[in-house]
Amino acid sequence: MLKKNYIAVLLLSGISALCFTNTKMPAREKRVTAGIIKQADSFFNFTAHVFLPAVQHNAGAKKLRALFIQARLLYKKFEWAAEYFTPAAARLINGAPVPSFDGGMITTPQGLQVAETMIYPVWDATQKQALVQQLKLICNARDELLAYFKNIDILDWQVFDAVKLEVFRIEILGIAGFDAPLAKNSMAEAACSINSMQQVIKLYSNTAVVNTVFCNAGQYLEQHPSFDSFDRAAFIKIYADPITSAVTILANTMHIKGVQYSRLLRQDATTLFDTGAFDVTAYAPGIPYSPSSRQILLGEKLFNDPVLSGSGNRSCAFCHDPAKNFTDGLVKNISVDGRTILPRNTPTLLNAALQPFQFYDMRVTTLEAQVTDVVQSHTEMNGSLDSAAVRLWRNNTYRQLFAEAFSQNGRSGIDTFEITHAIAEYIRSLSKLNSRFDRYMRGDLKALNNSEVAGFNLFMGKAKCGTCHFMPLFNGVIPPSYTNEEPEVIGVPADLDSKAIDTDTGVYKIIKAPFYLHAFKTPTLRNTAHTAPYMHNGAFAALKDVLNFYNAGGGTGRGINVSNQTLAKDSLRLSNTDIDNIIAFINSLSSN
Repeated sequence: MLKKNYIAVLLLSGISALCFTNTKMPAREKRVTAGIIKQADSFFNFTAHVFLPAVQHNAGAKKLRALFIQARLLYKKFEWAAEYFTPAAARLINGAPVPSFDGGMITTPQGLQVAETMIYPVWDATQKQALVQQLKLICNARDELLAYFKNIDILDWQVFDAVKLEVFRIEILGIAGFDAPLAKNSMAEAACSINSMQQVIKLYSNTAVVNTVFCNAGQYLEQHPSFDSFDRAAFIKIYADPITSAVTILANTMHIKGVQYSRLLRQDATTLFDTGAFDVTAYAPGIPYSPSSRQILLGEKLFNDPVLSGSGNRSCAFCHDPAKNFTDGLVKNISVDGRTILPRNTPTLLNAALQPFQFYDMRVTTLEAQVTDVVQSHTEMNGSLDSAAVRLWRNNTYRQLFAEAFSQNGRSGIDTFEITHAIAEYIRSLSKLNSRFDRYMRGDLKALNNSEVAGFNLFMGKAKCGTCHFMPLFNGVIPPSYTNEEPEVIGVPADLDSKAIDTDTGVYKIIKAPFYLHAFKTPTLRNTAHTAPYMHNGAFAALKDVLNFYNAGGGTGRGINVSNQTLAKDSLRLSNTDIDNIIAFINSLSSN
């Protein structure tokens, strides 16, 4: 609090002069736009007239890597704007190197991330034509990107929003090596982006405090270039948080207000670790109700009542036991008929609201739909929401509770959506971001010990955990927009000692795309210390089993043929101490 107040005082002292002396200058937005266009031109010209000809003329591996690094640095200068204003073009330039299913169509990967896999770790000259094609595809994005900035005005509030999101992107993805894991030049890239954004914000304020927070962050990144030894915890707390705090305060001081729209990471979040930074209703369906304590209490009662099941003897809590962190502690639970085993392990419901897809195969997009699916599943609860609504209406207690939770005139029954929505609101109330790790990142340096801090830095760096389990939610929802979630293929074996992949085909059952064969949603790691066993099939009984599996290169590293594995196939070379530290960190993610 003291640091934020200090920043506010300094900003207030320097804003008024800027606001009233620049009236004859070109509009700030136009100057920002001109800068973006100039930087984009530099990137595309370099790619088309320097990088591409070098590949075509058979440059060696050392030269190609130097050119690749330079191209990425040029892109990072305007990434903040490309990702925010032209995300489709940004994906063409620097999209993930795996295919995806988007809007009913398969998207083929292209861009710098794909090019990296051709140049690193060993340049193979037989990849020449493929690399040439990638660079040409990148250049093809030029017209789309530049057309936007030349024809559509950008606004001050969008600039501030985009800059904050880029700093968040650096904290979560950039310093984790998400989009350049092989080159390991992440700190230089982050510094380049930070320095470029500083010039943008200077158009709004050239006060010492604003320049200082940007300069400090950029210098720290430049002075600590080693990917494996970089202190990510220190960078986030000491250098990145002051930037987003200063930018937020500057926007408020200048009364820069924009369109408020629903998203998981709130627009007014000062840092990633603000209390309430994430909106648990962001993925709720468009409904006429506002969350209330009465709805949550009703949902909790329904959650623990077997009234929804066909047999009247199984509640939601049968598998999602509150005493067991909303899991059941079993490899797999038993079906409602008591004769067969359910096909998958029971995931926790803690923080389930902080993801846009539910179930391991990601088959539904709301918690309401998840409740409907489970209640009406013949193997899980074998119930009927229509029948349950009739039974609940006949119960005077429930009739009163529904009337209080969902006010309406002339009520003559209970709607099935009211049932699923009440339970969904209860599940949303289970979103807790108050672990020891959160307290540490909010300034309580005694909340974590040295082993746990070391584990976090390994998690976000050498161990590459943070490239799938994205901080601070530690699930698979891609930040900082949090609009999509890509499943991962890691080659989970049938059991701990098996040399064969589990037969569950995962997302492939829903989307018949070959790259989704054996793909599953990336679950949250929050509270995971208390939700064993692990994986969709409960194959691993302990976190150490999981870490050993990843350390060996997943299913491929175990000798299983997983041609579409998205997990890195080579060993992470983690020591026993490294693994122990990572587990210690994961233990710190348990919320109260």
